[in-house]
Amino acid sequence: MAFDENMKIWMDGEFKELKDANISILAHVVHYGSAVFEGIRCYDTPNGPAIFRVREHMQRLINSAKIYKMEIPYTLDELVEACKDTVRENNLKGCYIRPITYRGFGELGVNPLNCPVETAIAAWEWGSYIGEEEMENGANIGISTWRKPAPATLPVLAKAGANYMNSQLANLEAGEHGYDEAIMLDVEGHVAEGSGENLFIVEDGKLITPGLGNSILSGITRDSVMKIAADLGYEVKEDNISRERLYLADEVFFTGTAAEITPIRAVDNRKIGEGRRGPVAKELQETFFNIVEGKVEDKFGWLTYVD
Repeated sequence: MAFDENMKIWMDGEFKELKDANISILAHVVHYGSAVFEGIRCYDTPNGPAIFRVREHMQRLINSAKIYKMEIPYTLDELVEACKDTVRENNLKGCYIRPITYRGFGELGVNPLNCPVETAIAAWEWGSYIGEEEMENGANIGISTWRKPAPATLPVLAKAGANYMNSQLANLEAGEHGYDEAIMLDVEGHVAEGSGENLFIVEDGKLITPGLGNSILSGITRDSVMKIAADLGYEVKEDNISRERLYLADEVFFTGTAAEITPIRAVDNRKIGEGRRGPVAKELQETFFNIVEGKVEDKFGWLTYVD
């Protein structure tokens, strides 16, 4: 992706040009990974730019910060408005929004309490995360040798920057083996999620997804797909998923803000179903995009218009 050098970054209530949006090399976040963040999509609709489930995303940012005892000095409403302001300031339509809250420079040491809590928001144009072709034909995925953190190690319900060091290892490994992305298992060997996506399988017309006890992030797109699927009449449940159930599933697909709904055509070089996007993923994709692109009524109330 290419960044416009003139893009404006919201930093604690002020807009700064990208070249001036800097933090100290001694900031706590640089040395200890003390940051929580969000990824949010804004869609270009007939009624103007609309941010998808921005309140839920910003509430999750607040919740993630709370887990790490980082008190964000802004209300939920103020954070939502800051996201809208950032899209407007950069004259964007369809885009990706990245809010981040981090500990800046106060002093060095593991204890972070004397370091200020700072917040920034960026926005830029970003297309399909895994690839346009994969959105239709399906991605080629491998099971990673790297596991998700065990309970009482890192809190996976916090969308924290430090957690993604684990994801990086899985993603790098997938690329080295020629896969588009990785699927990670939890400490017990059950399927958890991708390096940056939640996961669903389809068995006999039912949708099954790992539960929060499987070391997954509580995904907002995951929740949206569960609601859409139930509205369409599908049975949806959370369950432990063994590795081999992936191979035998009728369909497998990722969900996430960046990935949206990305079907999986193969896992560990084993063809899934017909080896391409299945009918359930197709129906969910079409319904999801019709909603977020403003083509049908937003009956779930998920869109917040920028203007």
